[in-house]
Amino acid sequence: MRNDKPHVLVLYNVPRAQSDVPHAWLESDAGVLDEVEAVTAALKAKAIPHRVVGVTQLAELPPLLASARETIVFNLVEGFHHSPWDANLVPALVTAYDKSSTGNDTTCLVLALDKFRTKAVLESSGLPVPKAVLVPLGENPGRMPFEGPYIVKPVCSDASEGIDSGSVIQRGGKALSEAVRRIHDGFGHNALIEQYIDGRELNVAVFERDGIPEVLPIAEIDFSAFEPHRPKIVGYSAKWLADTFEYQNTTRIVPTRLLAPVARRVRQLALAAWKAVGCSDYARVDMRLANNKDPYILEVNPNPDITREVGYDAALTAAGIPYEDFVEAVVKNAAARLAARSEASPEAQDEARDGAGVAHSHIVKTVHDEDSRDSRIRRTVRSDREPIRRILEDTKFFRDDEVDVALEVLDDAIKHGPEGHYQSYTIDCDGKPAGWICFGPTPCTVATFDIYWIAVDPACQGKGLGKALMEFGENRIFERGGRICIVETSGREAYLSTQKFYLRVNYTESSRIADFYAPGDAKIIYTKRLG
Repeated sequence: MRNDKPHVLVLYNVPRAQSDVPHAWLESDAGVLDEVEAVTAALKAKAIPHRVVGVTQLAELPPLLASARETIVFNLVEGFHHSPWDANLVPALVTAYDKSSTGNDTTCLVLALDKFRTKAVLESSGLPVPKAVLVPLGENPGRMPFEGPYIVKPVCSDASEGIDSGSVIQRGGKALSEAVRRIHDGFGHNALIEQYIDGRELNVAVFERDGIPEVLPIAEIDFSAFEPHRPKIVGYSAKWLADTFEYQNTTRIVPTRLLAPVARRVRQLALAAWKAVGCSDYARVDMRLANNKDPYILEVNPNPDITREVGYDAALTAAGIPYEDFVEAVVKNAAARLAARSEASPEAQDEARDGAGVAHSHIVKTVHDEDSRDSRIRRTVRSDREPIRRILEDTKFFRDDEVDVALEVLDDAIKHGPEGHYQSYTIDCDGKPAGWICFGPTPCTVATFDIYWIAVDPACQGKGLGKALMEFGENRIFERGGRICIVETSGREAYLSTQKFYLRVNYTESSRIADFYAPGDAKIIYTKRLG
């Protein structure tokens, strides 16, 4: 009998050996092997064809994916020996080779790894987070803008690496500076100083089935055995070192007992955090419940440990969901994403982006210009092509060949939509297209984005539409994990208003290349750091 189930490639990172790395975090590194064992056992139980491959660096993936017959990649890659950050790029590579990976995509992984940036996204979504400051590498914390106690963490780390009882500092001064220096010296990372919330610690697992995320029974860490002087935190020892007090006395209560209004609020926040960070398939939201019953989101973990009999599996068990069903559902999610990407015809995509859809699902933001007329920013659709051509021509800034290039970029953006390289948005004023912005990631960079085109109808200039487009584009770039925006323009006097505009919206001239466009026509490059 033919097996119609998708073939799955279980991909994981080969753990570092003790002899290879004189490093303290080998326990969490080796934990991936337990995940591989759990997932492959579940795939076998569900009769899902699969094979298992371990890799040590990102460079091994292109030839592997190019030759693999499997269409689904069960992504268990958590870090590489010499470049841990590269693990975040695995989903993007999988997509590039016309396959689909389980778990969260590259944008989500990059965002969530940076705890400070994640806080900014959560806070901008109106969600409660502890106060925090970032101390760049080599700098001192200085005077704190909020009261202690504090907890000091590496801003980009996983598995509680770098967190122990010495991470909690009661007040500023020398002890806080030493805790920051320990992170700088030990990890080479910026240090995050966060307001320590004394109270209960909650782990909230979220699981997506058939496109709908659901909150599993809420878990709580039991700190009842901790003496008053011992910080009630789940540090590295509590997670990985079995012979320590912390490991042996941080049992999990699932489901925990919460007052109904508090439990409802916690579940709402977990789903809101899932959406804000852009999660898919499975994730865990960690919270602190202050003594006044107010919950605070500590972080969103889009890559939680899914080993059997640990936190996420315990939540599945409490929900009555067999582990094998969880693995099967995650594979089905990935297969559905692949089908949606590959089966939709260009005509169907155009129809979905055009017509009545503009009035509903494609409206992204409503702004108000200085004359108080409503202006809407939305995804560009095919019917915008000629109005945008007219806008570009009417500005008198672009040659005919430049307009042609702009329209090629616009066509590509419309064809590929949210999954494409170019992201294109139109701003309407009085019901008509009045401006356009197009941006995308800069090739061969990490989280740098180019704003390729921005133009506003001359008849609508001076109404704040250009500023609204820039702010909107920067927010979308930030949500995709972007850290730097690049814009370029001509140095000719005719472009003086454009140059002044970029300066007004807080861009900095970073370089000027003489005679770049033509003799006497320099290229000016402006940059802006996000966050």
